[in-house]
Amino acid sequence: MTINIKKCTLEDSCKLQEISYETFNETFQHENSPENMNAYLEKAFNLNQLEKELSTISSQFYFVYFNNEIAGYLKVNTKDAQSEKMGDESLEIERIYIRSKYQKHGLGKYLINKAIEIAVKENKRKIWLGVWEKNENAISFYKNMGFVQTGGHSFYMGDEEQTDFIMTKTLI
Repeated sequence: MTINIKKCTLEDSCKLQEISYETFNETFQHENSPENMNAYLEKAFNLNQLEKELSTISSQFYFVYFNNEIAGYLKVNTKDAQSEKMGDESLEIERIYIRSKYQKHGLGKYLINKAIEIAVKENKRKIWLGVWEKNENAISFYKNMGFVQTGGHSFYMGDEEQTDFIMTKTLI
């Protein structure tokens, strides 16, 4: 078993779109209407949107490879790219998506540790993320990784308002 990581570039936008659609559907389609899923997927993961995000200086994407196959990815944000105003001392983990067939291989932990490494290198004091209140597996995972719930915010899946817990881990 080999695990590798590679920073994404604009040339990766089609691969990023493919894995985004796949992993988001695998995780959330059973809890949401097809109309709301399609609306969200088209808004969040269309090529123009992904290319804009890939070009944002304060955002970084990383593919994680398991035995030389793309198994998932990580997106982190700093400064004004964060989805909430958390200040310059914070790094946001906006996305950790792992394909279902690669889950339970430690890749989520690997990506969290990559985010921590980036945060430490950039002298951040905390990392934070939003996780859907109904995603119990993810909430449990983040708690095991040292995150605590510190708030919440609205997340729109199509026309449905949902609640994300904000979870934070202090680094320094």
